[in-house]
Amino acid sequence: MTTDGGGVISGGRTALGIELGSTRIKAVLIGPDHARLAVGSHDWENQFVDRRWTYSLEAVWAGVQQSVAALAEDVRRRHGVELTTVGALGVSAMMHGYLAFDADGELLTPFRTWRNTDTGRAADRLSAEFGVNIPHRWSVAHLYQAILDGEDHVGRLGHLTTLAGYVHWQLTGEKVLGIGDASGMFPIDAATGGWSAPMLDRFDELAAEAGVELGLAGLLPGIAVAGQPAGALTVAGAELLDPTGRLGAGIPLCPPEGDAGTGMVATNSVAPRTGNVSAGTSIFAMVVLERDLSRMHRELDLVTTPAGDPVAMVHCNNGASELDAWVGLFAEFARALGSEADPSAVFEVLFRAALDGAADGGGLLAYNYLSGEPITGLEEGRPLFVRSPDSRFDLATFMRTHLFASLATLRIGMDVLQESEGVRLDRMFAHGGLFRTEGVAQRFLAAAIDTPVSVGDVAAEGGAWGMAVLAAFATGRPPGQSLADYLDETVFAGAALRTAVPEPADVAGFDAFMQHYVAGLPVQRAAVEHVGNEETTA
Repeated sequence: MTTDGGGVISGGRTALGIELGSTRIKAVLIGPDHARLAVGSHDWENQFVDRRWTYSLEAVWAGVQQSVAALAEDVRRRHGVELTTVGALGVSAMMHGYLAFDADGELLTPFRTWRNTDTGRAADRLSAEFGVNIPHRWSVAHLYQAILDGEDHVGRLGHLTTLAGYVHWQLTGEKVLGIGDASGMFPIDAATGGWSAPMLDRFDELAAEAGVELGLAGLLPGIAVAGQPAGALTVAGAELLDPTGRLGAGIPLCPPEGDAGTGMVATNSVAPRTGNVSAGTSIFAMVVLERDLSRMHRELDLVTTPAGDPVAMVHCNNGASELDAWVGLFAEFARALGSEADPSAVFEVLFRAALDGAADGGGLLAYNYLSGEPITGLEEGRPLFVRSPDSRFDLATFMRTHLFASLATLRIGMDVLQESEGVRLDRMFAHGGLFRTEGVAQRFLAAAIDTPVSVGDVAAEGGAWGMAVLAAFATGRPPGQSLADYLDETVFAGAALRTAVPEPADVAGFDAFMQHYVAGLPVQRAAVEHVGNEETTA
């Protein structure tokens, strides 16, 4: 624990991580011991505009500025000093998606987030041509789909990047991306750590076949690995972060990363045979591989750690949002009865109730698909709850079913990894809002993947804290030390963990639930076909 927080902050012996997540922008300041000194955040939501999920760039900067302002206020309140500098800075954001700019840096089309699944034709064709899985949300899938659709902006492209890459570019002037986030734009050559040259050439050929002359290599950002410098905060960048002018320029920045990479760091899951599950608006598992997979699987993405090691990723577009909506409904009911229960207390009560629910869901089924879900072949989402007439319909089983539903699609992908590929895990960590109620979602995840699952207080601030650690690693590690060793020997040394071991009854219950879940998928597809989807704010 940092004892002289004010002196550490005034002396610039700190690291700041900023992460733009799906529902919250968060800033976390850490000291030399990697303990949290201050935190600031801002809630935001995506919008469904012209049948695409997006955030405006104005919302990006308003949220970043409010998060930094809240952090500065927390510094004043906790430590009695002004935040005028930090020792290192890093930016992360939700993965992948599509941000396209012209040669003058003007946005050509609204930001297309990872949540959009209208790139099916492009993803299928590129996967077949490249021989590796190209998911719907990857930047190259969005680009090729725009080419196939004949979108006018393609001919004016000057630069492509991710949300983390965009924010970093505006802060530093550097068009660079951490390798973990880069691996979700376009396939990486493991031997060189750069973009795959043969695949770049093939993409340009495919674009030419569609009537577009495009040198993709010149549109993509540079790639850097964890520990490498990636520019410094400019005067203009400092004004973007802190319009009050208190924060000075010149702060070194580490490579920007995606939230998958920061999740790996925040859970000490960057070494082979380790993995982590991150659960929020989406839910995904990252498993660091010790060997190549035997073949391509459409359920598995091949990406990298922030240090460039190969990772198999199971990414599900839909995580806890539908579960949150039901909890919100119960909270509204409580208010109607005159109870002003704290939202966190409502979550606690409902999650703990799930522990007493029927082990197999008791004949209840729920699908948490607010948006499309590529793993189950759905291009659009329709949240759905259905039950048989003789089902066990009580609060405990209802909540258990919705918690199971938030993990079900992940289980489908993990079955491919664990059963088809025989990948083994020494440890699996979990983080994100789903796991805040101790011992509930953690226990169910252990049952879903039949693997011990650990959570720890050190990662309580999630990806923003992980990004701050990456910033500290870039400026303060011993020469030559690997990221894995830095985490093991410096950051997580002596960290306390709580581990849930799979209980046989839970494993059997989740297996039975999954049989019903998969059998019911045609009902979910019918809902997509027959139930309308009006534009709304998610």
